[in-house]
Amino acid sequence: MLRYIRNIQGDKVIWGIVIILSVLSLLTVYSATGSLAYAKNDGNTEYYLIKQLIVVVAGLLFMYLIHLVKYTWYSKGYIIFVTFLLSIGFLAALIIYGLTINSAARWLPIPLTGLTFQPSDLAKPALVMFLAKLLANNQDKIKSLKIYLFMLIPIILICLLIFPSNFSTAAILFVSCLVLIWIARARMAHIGLTILAGAAFGVILFFLIMHYPKAIPRGETWKHRIEVWLDDSKADPEADYQITQAKIAIASGGFFGKTPGKSTQRNFLPHPYSDFIFAFIIEEYGLVGGGFVTLLYLTLFFRIVRIANRCKGNFGSFLSFGIGFLIVFQALINMGVAVGLLPVTGQTLPLVSMGGTSLWFTAISIGIILSVSRGLEIEAQEEKTSFKISDNLYATV
Repeated sequence: MLRYIRNIQGDKVIWGIVIILSVLSLLTVYSATGSLAYAKNDGNTEYYLIKQLIVVVAGLLFMYLIHLVKYTWYSKGYIIFVTFLLSIGFLAALIIYGLTINSAARWLPIPLTGLTFQPSDLAKPALVMFLAKLLANNQDKIKSLKIYLFMLIPIILICLLIFPSNFSTAAILFVSCLVLIWIARARMAHIGLTILAGAAFGVILFFLIMHYPKAIPRGETWKHRIEVWLDDSKADPEADYQITQAKIAIASGGFFGKTPGKSTQRNFLPHPYSDFIFAFIIEEYGLVGGGFVTLLYLTLFFRIVRIANRCKGNFGSFLSFGIGFLIVFQALINMGVAVGLLPVTGQTLPLVSMGGTSLWFTAISIGIILSVSRGLEIEAQEEKTSFKISDNLYATV
């Protein structure tokens, strides 16, 4: 065991943040699933704790194994191409064979296992890897409109495939990719035109949702969510029950919270262990706990930006920043929904919400970032060693 611990490299702060969030995940899932356990597992409250523990431990193992791989391996053309094609294949299959859970068809069944996964969880890091490779290979031509349009093609393709089942994920991924292209110093005029085109698309989509909701997938659901977000008086006591209970949970948490295990809203909030887990955290740990969790994600992003800035190669820099921004952006969206700043989106809180494959893909993504950080440490050690050899040779002469 000690040998494996010694092999852990990469940014230690990121490792610490991941471990803290993993422990928080176990505590909150165990506390939040009490009512669910009595409803579906004869009161066996340990069932979901053990299940989440297995998921978390497996995620940490995946992260450890991934971080041992040299990050330049992820830049290999066949790895990126195969991963990208798999993402397209799974997203296309989702449109035909997707399972509807909680009114959304976002899951594909895994044969012979009884498990499901969201293809978008694979598509997110796959697209970022693909885009990071394109940006790294075309840095000298990044100002070209032709190259810019060429980079937009895979982004639009993946986002359009995700859009029918998960509009919020498609939007988050599209914005994250644009930010990454901006970081790569593409022309602001090109990015500005893309933003204008996206805004025009958003206006048309908003018009269709509000006036012809049946014309687009889940249009009626989005229309209702937007109306409630704009005007609380239009909330339906039954349809918007979860939003109302989340607000009660936040209001009753106060500054220091009710302390772990003493939540009352877990008996009323339909999904306190997934989409609205941040509201549950505030109820039990208060504004202090909620603020601490927010600080953890912001610190995570700061450390990732630090890694990206230290990279000598463009690919490692773009890869770590793109994946990191995507994870933290999703976390902020989840928090914004929980506190009522944004309409309900169905986004989970990375590394904290109860789940299987979504947590695993997040852990794998962070493992890739740690692989970049580990590569920087190895390069620094090699440079230090080479300097010592040079000094010794100089002294000998």
